[in-house]
Amino acid sequence: MSDLELDAALEEAEIPSGELKAASEALFAACAHLFGLQDEAGWWKGELETNVTMDAEDLMLREFLGIRRSEDTAKQAAWIRSHQQADGSWANYHGGPGDLSTTVEAYVALRLAGDPVASEHLGRAREFILQNGGVEQARVFTRIWLALFGWWSWDELPVMPVELILLPSFVPGNIYDFGCWARQTVVALTIVGAYKPVKPLDLRIDELFSGRRKELPPPGLSNWKQRFMLLDRVLKVYDKIISKGMLRKTLRELALARAESWVVQRQEADGGWGGIQPPWVYSLIALTLRGYPLDHPVVSRALEGLEGFTIDHGDVRWLEACQSPVWDTALAVIALSDAGLAGDDDRLLRAGRWLLGEEVRRPGVPAGGWAFEFANDNDPDIDDTAEVVLALRRLAPPEQAASRQIEEAIQRALAWVQGMASRDGAWGAFDADNLRQLLYELPFCDFGAVIDPPSADVTAHVIEMLAAEPASDRRSIARGVAWLRSEQESDGSWYGRWGVNYLYGVGAALPALAAAGVGAGDPTVRRAVAFLETHQNPDGGWGEDIRSYDDPSLSARGASTPSQTAWALMALVAAGEAASAASRRGVGFLVDSQRSDGTWDEPYYTGTGFPGDFYINYHLYRLVFPISALGRWCAAVGAERLGAHS
Repeated sequence: MSDLELDAALEEAEIPSGELKAASEALFAACAHLFGLQDEAGWWKGELETNVTMDAEDLMLREFLGIRRSEDTAKQAAWIRSHQQADGSWANYHGGPGDLSTTVEAYVALRLAGDPVASEHLGRAREFILQNGGVEQARVFTRIWLALFGWWSWDELPVMPVELILLPSFVPGNIYDFGCWARQTVVALTIVGAYKPVKPLDLRIDELFSGRRKELPPPGLSNWKQRFMLLDRVLKVYDKIISKGMLRKTLRELALARAESWVVQRQEADGGWGGIQPPWVYSLIALTLRGYPLDHPVVSRALEGLEGFTIDHGDVRWLEACQSPVWDTALAVIALSDAGLAGDDDRLLRAGRWLLGEEVRRPGVPAGGWAFEFANDNDPDIDDTAEVVLALRRLAPPEQAASRQIEEAIQRALAWVQGMASRDGAWGAFDADNLRQLLYELPFCDFGAVIDPPSADVTAHVIEMLAAEPASDRRSIARGVAWLRSEQESDGSWYGRWGVNYLYGVGAALPALAAAGVGAGDPTVRRAVAFLETHQNPDGGWGEDIRSYDDPSLSARGASTPSQTAWALMALVAAGEAASAASRRGVGFLVDSQRSDGTWDEPYYTGTGFPGDFYINYHLYRLVFPISALGRWCAAVGAERLGAHS
C-alpha cells in the first residue's frame, strides 16, 4: 500500500478523535512507566521467569556442594509451593499441563527443605508422579540429579563420554555440532558422567518409583534411534574399561584435563557460563569433582554470580534462568523511539552508551556483536546484534565523536552478521549451519533444543536491520527474503522459534518484508494479514497457547496477551493496515486492558527457550512491545506521540 493509498484509507476510516486520544494517552502512560524502570547506567532489565526446576536444581546443587542455607531454602521452598497446581503437579508455564520431570524435581526439593512425606501437598504431587509413570519416566537430566544422591543408578543413564572433547570439528557428533548453549552443558556433564559421583543422604524417595521402566527402542540397526541405543551399550562397556588401568591414566585423563580447561576458559566475568543456568550449575559440579575447592577463585566467582541471578521478594526467593539486559535495553530504545522520543534525548543516549560498552569483540578482528546478558564475552548472538543495531540507528547524539563511535560499531556488526549467514541464506541465533538433526536421536538428548538451525524470527530481524543499512550486501537481503518467503506456513504465518509462536513469527516477518521493500499487496503479505484477521479474538486482542508448538492447530489461538497483541498490531501496521478494523480493535484491547500504572498484566509466557520444553515470561515484554505497537500505530494514523509529553 502506497502512502497515497494509506492516506485515502485513513480518510475513509474516519477514526474518531476519541480513539486517537485514548491511544495516545495509553502510550504516554506506558512510556512514563518505562522511563521509571531505567537504571542510572542506562540499561533496562525485566525479570525473567521460567519454571521451578531452576529453584529445585539450585537447592539440589547447594545440597550436593554442602552449602545449602536454611533461610534461603525456606524462601525457595515457599516459591516452589506457590506454583503447585490443583492436581498436585508443577507446569512449565502459566496455565500449562503438569510436567512429570518438573514435578519430580519440585517434590525432591521440598523434601530437602523438610516438607514431610505425609503432607497433603506432597501427597497430591506423589499421586501425579505415579499416575504418570513415576521417576522411571522422567527425562535424563532429572535422573542425573537423582543419581547425584544415589536415588538412580549412573549405570542406567545414557553415556556421553568425556572423550567427545577430543573429537575434531569435522567428525560428526563433536561438541561443536551442538548449539552453543547445549555444548557448554554437554562438556560439563561429560566430566560429571566420568566421575559418577554419589552423595548419599538419609532422605529416600522410594515412594516415587512406579516399578515401570521406560520403554526404549531395542538396540539394532534398523534406524538411527536403534543404532544409537546399540552405541550406548557399546559406550557403557567402553566407559567401564577406560575407567580402569592405564587407559584411565592416558586417554581419559587427557580428555578430562582438556574438558576442564575448556570449561574454565569459558567462564564469564559474572562467574557464569553462557549466562544461563544449565551450564553454570553443571560446570560447578564438574570443577568440584576435578578437585577445585569452594574457595577456589573460579568456583567462588561462580557461586557469587548465582546470587546476582536471584530474585528475593522477602518471603520468596527464586532464580532466573538467564538475564536479558542487552535485549531489553535494545527493545526499550526501539519502543521509545517508536513512541516519538527524539534520538538526542538523554535517556536514549545513556542507553546507547551502555549498549556500546557491551559490544563483544575479539582483538584484531574487524567485526563485533552483542550477547544477551550483562557479562557474556564468548557468545554474541545474531538476534541481539540485529536489535541493538536497529536501536543504535534511532540515536542522534549531538557530539560528532559519539556518532562516529556508533557508526563504527554498526559497521563491525554488519560485517559479523552477514558473515554468520547459513548456506541457505538465513540466520540462526548463535551459529551458522548448525543443523545436525541426528543429535536428537541420541538417548541422552530427550529434553530441549540441542542445535541452532536458522529461524524465521531471527532471519526477519536481520533482514530488517540490513535493509536500513546502505552498506549492507543487497544479495544477503534478497537471499534472506527468499528464504523467509519459502518458510511461510500454508495459513500465512511463520513459525516463531524464540517467541510464542506463529504470532511472534508474523510479528517479525511483516516488518522485515516491509523494510526490504516488499509491498503491502504482495501475496505473501496478504496471506499473513488474512491469518491475523482470522485469528483475532472477540476482545480485539491476539493470543496463542504455548501448546501450538506441539499442536499447530492451536496456532494463534489462546487468551489475548499484551505482547502477542502488540506483535500482531506491528505486523498489520507494517502491512499498511493501520486503519483497518482489526488494527483499531487491537489498539482498543491495549487501551482497555492497560493498568492504572501504565503497564499491563501478562501471566502467560510468551517467550521461548526450547520449543516444546522450556518457556519464558519476559516481564518487560508486556510493556515494550505495546509501546512499539501503539507508537507505530499513532504515527501511521496521525495520533499524538511523545514530544511535549516526553
